[in-house]
Amino acid sequence: MNSRAFSVLGLFGSAQQLVDAIPLVKARVAGRLDAYTPYPIHGIEDSLGLRKSPIAGMVLVMGLIGAIAAIGFELWAGGVDYPIMTAGKPFFSWEAFVPIMFEVTVLFACFTAGLGMLLLLNRLPFFRHPMLRSKSMPMITRNMFALAVELDGQDLDVQAISLVLRDAGAGTVEIIEESAAPGPVSPRFMMRVLAGIAISCVVAGYLTYWGVKLFAVLPPMVHMLDQPRLDAQRESGFFRDGAGMRVPVPGTVARGRIPYTLATQEDAAALANPLPRTSSNMRKGKQVFMTYCSVCHGILGDGLTTLTAAYGAKPANLIVQKVRDYSDGAIYHIIRTGKNAMPPYDTELNDDERWAAVHYVRVLQRALHARDADITKETAK
Repeated sequence: MNSRAFSVLGLFGSAQQLVDAIPLVKARVAGRLDAYTPYPIHGIEDSLGLRKSPIAGMVLVMGLIGAIAAIGFELWAGGVDYPIMTAGKPFFSWEAFVPIMFEVTVLFACFTAGLGMLLLLNRLPFFRHPMLRSKSMPMITRNMFALAVELDGQDLDVQAISLVLRDAGAGTVEIIEESAAPGPVSPRFMMRVLAGIAISCVVAGYLTYWGVKLFAVLPPMVHMLDQPRLDAQRESGFFRDGAGMRVPVPGTVARGRIPYTLATQEDAAALANPLPRTSSNMRKGKQVFMTYCSVCHGILGDGLTTLTAAYGAKPANLIVQKVRDYSDGAIYHIIRTGKNAMPPYDTELNDDERWAAVHYVRVLQRALHARDADITKETAK
């Protein structure tokens, strides 16, 4: 072991004793001071004359670099290299890039804080630091407070420093010897290190492989596959009727859906069309008619279907007098519940679409059976 002293360490019983001793020792000793405590002590850096930690500035700079790099890459990727139009938005929609930009900013800042502190400021890994051999280290990490006068270019006057520390209130003084300079790494040591790394990789891979395979079949994860459940269309002994599928409670009404209780066309005859005869409603009714009705009833509603004879059924002529005498409610009822070969459009269309289709049927009827007054008005124009 090298006989040169690295530091002279004084132990104090409380944080206040340590703080009070710092100016006394600093006034009589020219060496570098450092403190070792089991927990942070506010303001001790200023008392020791240590410079302010640059971690905050490092984190700020790297966070800004991460944010700029992320937004720049996203703008280039989404607007230049592989532009994709999404919902009609411009390629350089920076608002959509904020989440990734935030994550990259945090990533850069966290890595800078962690690695900067460990590698640049604490200079780790430093496995041969002299303090690691200190006999006082177990006490410092529990309930004792240490003030050290460390080597700073010139040799330490161990006896004089020890006397100063005792005068400042140190209960115990320890001399920490400087570590010997590390020698060259032997080939045997390197082989052991490489063998240890290889064995660790094999063991970690083996454990990971079996961990992934067994994770899904071990409790509690296996309970997600074996949990009791009711399958549709299957019997169940849990309910009294033995069926797994439950019927709705009598009187249940689906959310956002008004039940239709009229049973016959005559019952629905008194219904009035709630939609006004506006251009928008007429366009909606035409769209519904052309989509769902024209294939059978014809584009004019005259029953001239576009289907072949294989269809078999004879679609109704919607412009004959019988249908013109139907009330709006009766036509609405037929659309909703169906009639003869016509299927019901109860789920395909909503109420407004059905009533709009009724309006358009009336337009077809009026167009093909124009009144004298209609012709007179058109001629006057």
